[in-house]
Amino acid sequence: MDRNTVIGLLLIFGLFLGFSFYQSNKARKVMQEQEQQALEEMARQEEDSIAQALSLTAQDSLNDNTAAPAPVAQQQFSTPQLANMDDYVVETNKAWYYFAKQGGCLRKVCLKDVYRYTPKDSAKILMEVFEGGTNDLNIKLQLRDQTEIGTRDCIFLSEMGADTLVVDEEHNSLSLRIYPNNQGDSNQCQTLNVNSYIEYLYTFSPDDYMFTYKVRFVNMEPYLYPTKHNYTLEWNAEPKNVEKNYENEKNLTSVYYMDNTEEVGNIDERKGGTKDFTSPLKWVSFKQQFFTATLIVDGEQAFDSGTLSATAPDKEEREVLKYCKADLDFQMPDLNKGSFNMSMYVGPNQYRLLKTYKMKLERQVPLGWGFFLLHWINRFIIIPVFNWLEVYGLSYGIIILLLTIALKVVLLPVSYKTYMSSAKMRVLKPEIEAINARYPKEEDMMKKQQATMALYRSAGVKPAGGCLPMLLQMPILIAMYRFFPASYELRQQSFLWAEDLSTYDSIWNFTHHVPLLGDHLSLFTILMTIATIVYTWINNKLMNPTQGNKDQQRMMSIMMYMMPIMFFFMFNNFASALTYYYLLFNIFTFLQMWIFRVAVDDEKLHEQLKANMKKPVKKSKWQIKMEELQKQQAQMQRQQQKKSK
Repeated sequence: MDRNTVIGLLLIFGLFLGFSFYQSNKARKVMQEQEQQALEEMARQEEDSIAQALSLTAQDSLNDNTAAPAPVAQQQFSTPQLANMDDYVVETNKAWYYFAKQGGCLRKVCLKDVYRYTPKDSAKILMEVFEGGTNDLNIKLQLRDQTEIGTRDCIFLSEMGADTLVVDEEHNSLSLRIYPNNQGDSNQCQTLNVNSYIEYLYTFSPDDYMFTYKVRFVNMEPYLYPTKHNYTLEWNAEPKNVEKNYENEKNLTSVYYMDNTEEVGNIDERKGGTKDFTSPLKWVSFKQQFFTATLIVDGEQAFDSGTLSATAPDKEEREVLKYCKADLDFQMPDLNKGSFNMSMYVGPNQYRLLKTYKMKLERQVPLGWGFFLLHWINRFIIIPVFNWLEVYGLSYGIIILLLTIALKVVLLPVSYKTYMSSAKMRVLKPEIEAINARYPKEEDMMKKQQATMALYRSAGVKPAGGCLPMLLQMPILIAMYRFFPASYELRQQSFLWAEDLSTYDSIWNFTHHVPLLGDHLSLFTILMTIATIVYTWINNKLMNPTQGNKDQQRMMSIMMYMMPIMFFFMFNNFASALTYYYLLFNIFTFLQMWIFRVAVDDEKLHEQLKANMKKPVKKSKWQIKMEELQKQQAQMQRQQQKKSK
């Protein structure tokens, strides 16, 4: 082997060593990069394992084909696109509650064993409060850079192992959280800071329509504007028509509230409107005819102020009842461990049930709260008797019948006194006619009235004696007018031909809307009107005495016959339970009048009154004083006549 060959072999060996060294360095760098990637992957897996331990099921990255990137302001909070965007569902013995994953709020409530109105022979549909998910709650947040975002735009992650929670003694809470992203993390796949979050914590009882709702801030000071501690909770809802009578349900839908003085008020149910509050509010409610959703502040906390509004839809709208809105301000003094505690009731607007919560929620049931006598009659007489009869499992039509009988028995002394007052005036008809004949001229009207009053006084008849008992019965009739349309117990309860005692009983439907009447005819209203006209005729023929001006009597008679006709148009759209009660009231009034007529002998009564006329009349102090005033007035008139001559 010569020298050149050796040198060539050495050069080749050197090149091989150099190439091998270069390749080994390159391989080492690749290996280091792979190890770094593996470490990063392990770190991400560890982070995912933490999230998985909390049951946070989020994808690592956004899918460009299914979701748009989150706005810049929201990227400080977790906004992953969940694999399943269906609602979180909580089931109790009373209802199913649906909570939106985007926004974390209650969207709707489906009540168990409660059904919305459906036409006859149609399949039953479970009642949904906020049908179609039309309920929305949002809290405005201000970030460190003073950018404002809303919780309705954030994805809330649940600690449940599944999307459904069946409430029992051990499992009764739903925790929904939004987490901020780690600061300084510029990767597309941002990691969550699981030690900081805003939480909606819902806690349920298996057999209660009310659940607690807590808003908690945990270690949020690094992310939220540090000097801002007042927040606004925006509550919006669109209650839908679920009853037979849309107009009636709409007119009973509004926003109710109770302030810190425990005064309950509401926005006008018919007109709607807006109210601003600078004083605290303890609860706010979106109330329909038979269902209500109420947001209640627990303990010593309160909404500091707010704006409430209820807006009626367009006249052509036949689905939405009102557009309800509440902007409620509250304080969160501590951003690291603050909590604002509330409760929420979503269920029947039933007086007996709402009263058990001792928060004046029952004031949403229209029992005539504007006049003390009306709601006293309903609360302490009608409702207790109604609930007592309910225990026996009777049909509600029978309960109304028994309730009517009980009230007529209680009012029997009053009715008897009313009859006797009219009967006394009736049997004095010959004496009244004699007075009319004695003073036929118009200028003698005053003398005729004085003579008539003197006759009544000597006979012991009090003309106002029949009016006062009648006035005592009026509050009961008006109280019933308030009670029956507001009674949840009557909802979808049938009786005879009426499918639902809480609404009108239609026996004929028109193809078009008829002014003042609607689109139907109610049979109970027709029967009530006929009974009232018959009662008026009998009362005019047999009861009322002939006195006063004949033209006035004729006009009064026409008015008395016109009133039932007016009531027919008014009550045609009302609850059939109410017109059924008024029908029964008239029928039992006929029976009472017939019994009184048989029991009272008019001839004996007339003889008794004649005997009273022969006795000296003991004048009251008021009568003596009035006679003295009349004498003084007559003397002054005579003196003026002398001066004029």
